[in-house]
Amino acid sequence: MTDQPAAATPYRVLARKYRPATFADMIGQESLVRSLTNAIASGRIAQGYMLTGVRGVGKTTTARILARAFNCIGPDGKGGATAVPCGQCSNCLAIAEDRHIDVIEMDAASRTGVGDIRELIEGVRYAPVEARYKIYIIDEVHMLSTQAFNALLKTLEEPPTHVKFIFATTDIRKVPVTVLSRCQRFDLRRVDAEALAGYYAEIAKAEGAKVAPGALALIARAADGSVRDGLSLLDRALALGEEGSVAGEIGEDQIRDMMGLADRSRLFDLFELLMQGQTAGALAILAELYQSGADPALLLQDLLDLTHWLTRIKFLPQAADDPAAAEIERRRGRELAGRLSLSVLTRCWQMLLKGLGEVQAAPSPLQAAEMALIRLTHAADMPPPGELARRLLEAGAAGTAAPAAAPAAPGSSPASVSSPAPRAAASGSGATAAGRTAVALEESPRPAPTMSQAEPAIQSLAPLSFTDIVALADAQGDLILRTNLVRHVHLVHFEPGRIEFRPGAQAPTNLANRLGARLTEWTGRRWVVSVSGEAGAPSLEQQAQAAVEAERAAAERHPLVQAALAAFPGAVVETVRELLPPAEPAAAGESEAGEQEPAAEQD
Repeated sequence: MTDQPAAATPYRVLARKYRPATFADMIGQESLVRSLTNAIASGRIAQGYMLTGVRGVGKTTTARILARAFNCIGPDGKGGATAVPCGQCSNCLAIAEDRHIDVIEMDAASRTGVGDIRELIEGVRYAPVEARYKIYIIDEVHMLSTQAFNALLKTLEEPPTHVKFIFATTDIRKVPVTVLSRCQRFDLRRVDAEALAGYYAEIAKAEGAKVAPGALALIARAADGSVRDGLSLLDRALALGEEGSVAGEIGEDQIRDMMGLADRSRLFDLFELLMQGQTAGALAILAELYQSGADPALLLQDLLDLTHWLTRIKFLPQAADDPAAAEIERRRGRELAGRLSLSVLTRCWQMLLKGLGEVQAAPSPLQAAEMALIRLTHAADMPPPGELARRLLEAGAAGTAAPAAAPAAPGSSPASVSSPAPRAAASGSGATAAGRTAVALEESPRPAPTMSQAEPAIQSLAPLSFTDIVALADAQGDLILRTNLVRHVHLVHFEPGRIEFRPGAQAPTNLANRLGARLTEWTGRRWVVSVSGEAGAPSLEQQAQAAVEAERAAAERHPLVQAALAAFPGAVVETVRELLPPAEPAAAGESEAGEQEPAAEQD
């Protein structure tokens, strides 16, 4: 009879094998540990606890440690609740092995209904069988239905003294405030990368594996504050074994290949080429990284992280001394941050962020990443806003003839240019067509005044022109009549006491009678207002629109405006506004100094 080999011990993943058994084993949660330790030591044990945080930071682990702390009886069986469970008594051992009859764990993601909660409430009234407290641990409690939460409220508010509730959730916003108000809330923080790297180094050593510090830093960075996520990655890394490693050590390159990450030195090379506008070189590096297994979406995320890091270095130079970064990264980071301006980095951030969304949604992520990098290299050639405004001003001052603006492309965003001004001044807040660069021009013919400018102050009640009549209606508060006069009256003849006009298609039928009656009332003399069949002059509204078009045409003819339009293909002159001259205000009556001067604004 052949001897049967002994059954091998089943493998336990690192996240379960190294799950903390006491508060002292937890990392990155010092505030939580201090609060709970002091509360248990002083006997201030609440009836409900709410643990919230991202995945893998220790919510369920904390709940199980609390269950052991509340029910520990010590090695001699005579102890009470303690913040340092012994781990040797029957209660500690049974809870650690998930077999204690008085510690009930419930997954709210799979048992969401009110029937499940009613079953739980039925068991609340019974005293614990073995332990000091009956503990209910409900994971992902935010998944419970509204009816289930309502059924739980009364029991949660006044439970029996032998019952404790411990809830865990990753989305605290979905938990009703009526439940939150009945619990003590504890927020578990993300664990920083440096603490994670040290923790993973200890576990790798305990497993008898050699992992390079750079590889551990990559795992800690990819964990994004989640201890469990990092342990899962470390599990995969340890499975790589010694194949292809130096002296049995798992290196940084192996971890990059495993996670599909780009080499950091090549990432810096790619970023520098993008900032220099070298499209061909940037696309070549992208293709090289893609062939080596890098994910295009992760590559753009790395570029976003690098952009953010460089921006922080500009404001916080000590950020370049981050111990989690390699020496080459710190050195090249300082150099790049010193060469690049804040406007370039912020523009790079916005374009990469938009490109990342396109890569994640595109059917071909590589193609979307290439298009994003091409846009970025194209934008790298654009001068800063101040430099662009200076060039335009110099071109206008020299009187150089600028090329004609290209016609607006279909669907392009129009730019707005205000009317020219006699003095030159510039201000800039954007270098692209989406930005805004205000430029005051010189030597431009003054456009015809608009209707609002032509309205004179009313000196008497005897109107001497049709615009005087419009101003009189405005002064008397008859806004309906004033609107009809501006929009629907085509003047044929005017003299004091007699008006002849052609009404527009939308004019009221009694406009002539009403105007005559109101003028007679306002001026104290009889006015004859008649309707004519002649074409008449354009309405005041049409005249104002024609004046605006004249202003726009005058602005378009200026060399500096033409230079701005040539610099932004697809831009068109849209609006015109007037600005006061920068000189000291002149006395009223001095027409040259007192006139408002127009300025051009480019979108």
